[in-house]
Amino acid sequence: MEERIQKLISSCGLASRRAAEEWIAAGRVTVNGERAHLGDRADLNRDTVLVDGRPLRPGNGRTYLMLNKPRGYVTTLSDEKGRRTVAGLVAGCGVRVWPVGRLDMDSEGLLLLTDDGALTQQLLHPSHEVEKEYLVWTAGNVNKALPVLSAPMVLDGEALSPAQVRRGRDSGGVHQLSITIHQGKNRQVRRMCAQAGLEVLRLKRIREGAVQLDRSLKPGQWRPLTEEELLRLTQPLSGQ
Repeated sequence: MEERIQKLISSCGLASRRAAEEWIAAGRVTVNGERAHLGDRADLNRDTVLVDGRPLRPGNGRTYLMLNKPRGYVTTLSDEKGRRTVAGLVAGCGVRVWPVGRLDMDSEGLLLLTDDGALTQQLLHPSHEVEKEYLVWTAGNVNKALPVLSAPMVLDGEALSPAQVRRGRDSGGVHQLSITIHQGKNRQVRRMCAQAGLEVLRLKRIREGAVQLDRSLKPGQWRPLTEEELLRLTQPLSGQ
């Protein structure tokens, strides 16, 4: 059944009708490849409606969560060794969600969880090179390590995209670095630091794509992504 575009967007749980009207006016919505206008109608069973290049889906929408993952939790839905999992932290969200990518048990910070398989594949596919930024507390000769970390590196016989590395505070022999990578190999940042002669004391992810960790979230706390965060997360993908 045909509905006004803003009503469709609202019923799919992506935005309020007022926000949807603003998106339509700004040219962020298309119907069957053509820019939508206020007053246009569509049927999701027949028409293709895109918001910032991402298909609008019928139903009550999907679930998108931001978790401030604490250390000591594995990024899985279950664990055969009986270790604590991130699934237990978000059990109260009311639906089954899974983590988008991984943070190893000793790492902390931003972890996205969702029940949207298409978005998960987009964010994880190597061709999209979604940026991930980490704060890393290290020990060792940081002056010697910085040129190594910033240069092309190889892990598992595969060349990595050059990382963006910025030096932060130094305190008591501990050096804080910001490291931004585009790939997501297993324990990549830790292995890069080891290759550069640094010992990682603490590692915290603070950004994925254009979504920043909400610093008001204490370790173990979560909240739904806002409408704008979800769109910022998908906008870079739609432009590729």
